Amino acid sequence: MAKESLKAREVKRQKLVDRFAEKRAKLKAEGDYIGLQKLPKNASPVRLHNRCKLTGRPKGYIRQFGISRIQFREMAAYGLIPGVKKASW
Repeated sequence: MAKESLKAREVKRQKLVDRFAEKRAKLKAEGDYIGLQKLPKNASPVRLHNRCKLTGRPKGYIRQFGISRIQFREMAAYGLIPGVKKASW
């Protein structure tokens, strides 16, 4: 389970990315790289981490499902993910 402070930091970064997205796109289109450097560092979408929606785990993230590999295995074992059969893992 991820710390609440780490999850909150990711939410804060996401809000910052959303707020500066239009401005970043405009500066990039103009080729104004000095203006881009003046924006906050966390306003870049590259600085976002993918986290499991259930546990907040940052590693082993499966983008298609939005969860970590461990949660994927547990859900597949219980039959909660349609079309996935448990083989010998």
